[in-house]
Amino acid sequence: MKSPPAPDNEVRWPKRLETLAEARMFIDATGFCMLFPVKNVPLPSLYWMVTRRGPDDDFVFDKYFERIWHWKDELPRRRRACYAKYFRGRGTLISLQQLPYFLAMRETAVAAADHARFYADGRIRDDARVIWKALEEHGPLATLELRHLCHMETKAGNVRFKRAMLDLQMLLVVVYFGSEQETGAWASGKFELTCRAFSQQTSAAKNIAPEMARAKLAAKYLEWHPAAPPVQLARLFGWSKDETARAMSA
Repeated sequence: MKSPPAPDNEVRWPKRLETLAEARMFIDATGFCMLFPVKNVPLPSLYWMVTRRGPDDDFVFDKYFERIWHWKDELPRRRRACYAKYFRGRGTLISLQQLPYFLAMRETAVAAADHARFYADGRIRDDARVIWKALEEHGPLATLELRHLCHMETKAGNVRFKRAMLDLQMLLVVVYFGSEQETGAWASGKFELTCRAFSQQTSAAKNIAPEMARAKLAAKYLEWHPAAPPVQLARLFGWSKDETARAMSA
């Protein structure tokens, strides 16, 4: 049976992804991709590469969904790829090769104890500081345990927790680090500080200037999307017009 044509955001790949090793190979090749396709995020997704279903198809909770849901836990737990809610606050996978450039671009190649400095500089809110400090002191934590330690157990506290966690993930200060069965329902996501989960990549990022990082990320993106206009990169990465022009020319 002939495969359906790939949606605009997807890339050519020899075959469906069937194993964790193949998923890692795909992430390493593309540099960064989405877990599921997201409108207005021109990046490929693991979902398409496994299911051959696009964003306009019905969403099905089947063996393919279970496969990628398992991979998004196992890849970071085994330190094979970074997973966080990054582009547009949605699930994003970043290769270990590209992670230093993201950290350098965001200027977040930090130490575990830098939460006070980031809060004083106005880069994070107090709720984010509290979560960051809890992870610094206790190591990797699952969602419910982390909320309890941060005194965010209530419904309102959960809203604050989700907002702060999204802020920390979009800075790539905190990343997913597997999962843990805390209740009888779905397993909870487990979180860790990026500087400990991916210490080598964090160290490497400290020697990379933000300008160089943007140039490397632009080059990787254009490798798979050679016809992408500057405005597409600017919107994707959140760069200014001048930053985008310098990154593409470099």
